[in-house]
Amino acid sequence: MATDVVYLDHAATTPMRAEAIAAMEPFHNVQYANPSGSHRFARDARKVLDECRDDVSDVFGCHAGEIIFTGGGTEGDNAAIFGALRRLQSHNVTTQVVCSASEHHAVLHCVEHVGGVVVGTDAYGAINLNELTETLTRLHAQGVKPVVSVMAVNNEVGTITNMEEVSRIVRRYAPTAILHTDAVQGACWVDLAHLVSLVDILTLSSHKFGGPKGSGIMYLRNGVHLEPLIFGGGQERDRRSGTHNVAGIASTTAALVATASERHSENLRVAELKEQLLAGLHEIGGIHQTVPNEFAVPGIVHVCVEGVENEALLFLLDEENLCASAASACASGAMEPSHVLAAMGVPRERAQGALRLSLGHTTTSGDIARALGTLGRAVARLREHQRS
Repeated sequence: MATDVVYLDHAATTPMRAEAIAAMEPFHNVQYANPSGSHRFARDARKVLDECRDDVSDVFGCHAGEIIFTGGGTEGDNAAIFGALRRLQSHNVTTQVVCSASEHHAVLHCVEHVGGVVVGTDAYGAINLNELTETLTRLHAQGVKPVVSVMAVNNEVGTITNMEEVSRIVRRYAPTAILHTDAVQGACWVDLAHLVSLVDILTLSSHKFGGPKGSGIMYLRNGVHLEPLIFGGGQERDRRSGTHNVAGIASTTAALVATASERHSENLRVAELKEQLLAGLHEIGGIHQTVPNEFAVPGIVHVCVEGVENEALLFLLDEENLCASAASACASGAMEPSHVLAAMGVPRERAQGALRLSLGHTTTSGDIARALGTLGRAVARLREHQRS
């Protein structure tokens, strides 16, 4: 990436941490053995996996045997939902999947695929707790054991879910339910050990906290069982087959440990940068913050820009080497209205100017200053074009 680029798209992916790069390096051409083998070089690789599992469990505050290494957040979400559903169905348990309307598509599409229940949200995109209570009460009365999936932090607008209250409701109104949280956007900002204490399954994606793409982590509480999504050699105690990505696991673990150790100070530092950014956006004018600071993580600034279509805005920002997102599509590139903003009740006309600026461990005050200059010029140009 060019040195003059201002990167404010950390919610999409983060630059890899130096610790993660260093941790990965030996496993390409020095410690390259398959950890499932029987010779001593394989045993050395397997020892690395065991040590990584221990390190992750220390961050999570759980048993090492409750950690499963995956291929990323999407796989983890799919494995949690389909795995729990299929295991219950195989034991002739009547079940139903429940999630919020603002979930990442890795969850939402799974729930829709099996005809599950999608619960509405509040004005900030967090699951509607009253509607969740009503849904679980109804399912419990029908003898249904639900699988509930509620994201810890919204990937688009940054809203922090009150997972304590979600967990309390689930345990009270559906005491046999399995509770999963997609914590992919939470790793940099919230206490993962606290989250783990509230749920049965938690999923992370490495590249959201300074690790490599294609690697992830799942926490699976002891006593909770999933039907495997991937069958084969029986790795991960038959819970997720496939030759271990030792390089990715070592790198992911290093990134997670570093992230956890810096989380408090980074929250404070990035919160100051967020205030700097919001103050500058206010000076530009006609830019509305979607979720107030007290309800969102420091790293995501989601706004709607008056008199501007985000497709045109992103084009101009890209021309000036500012990386941002409309936060309206995950992979296709299609500029469709955001399902998250629709769930929040944001009018379609306003949502057309949606912009997500996401900050992370490499963001500096200088980046924010340059981004504000670029944004000011781009917005003024588009608004002038609208008037002419």
